[in-house]
Amino acid sequence: MDGIDRAIIDQLRRNCRQSNLELAETVGLTPSPCLRRVKRLEDEGIITGYHASFAPSAVGRGFEVLVDIELENQSPAITKRFESELISYTEVVEARRMFGSPDFEVVVATRDLAAYELFMTTKLLTLPGFGRLHSRFPMLLIKSDVPSRVRTI
Repeated sequence: MDGIDRAIIDQLRRNCRQSNLELAETVGLTPSPCLRRVKRLEDEGIITGYHASFAPSAVGRGFEVLVDIELENQSPAITKRFESELISYTEVVEARRMFGSPDFEVVVATRDLAAYELFMTTKLLTLPGFGRLHSRFPMLLIKSDVPSRVRTI
């Protein structure tokens, strides 16, 4: 990867809907070589996809909770079942298996506190191998790698 590849990635991260013509102009290429580079970056797995950002509250996900989970049983089979069920829930927007404690860090997005409590008690607490849960409620998102996610004060 060279500086132009990095510029392409940076521009697409900021606005993945821009035309190839706009992208080429911004990074200092003509359209054909720019398109070839984008295709190569996709083929090499450097660009893994494109997405749309949205207002979480508009789709019933305005209440975000950071959840730390520790498993009681960490056998490979239980861990695999736990992960499979965890990521099947639409309320789980991000999940990481961690080294050390906690075993998992999860971001859950629901409509409100009552919806989170229902999700937690009927789904999270019933997962195989579940041991302990700790919920944290963010006050304000002040930085995100997704540019349009940051809320201004």
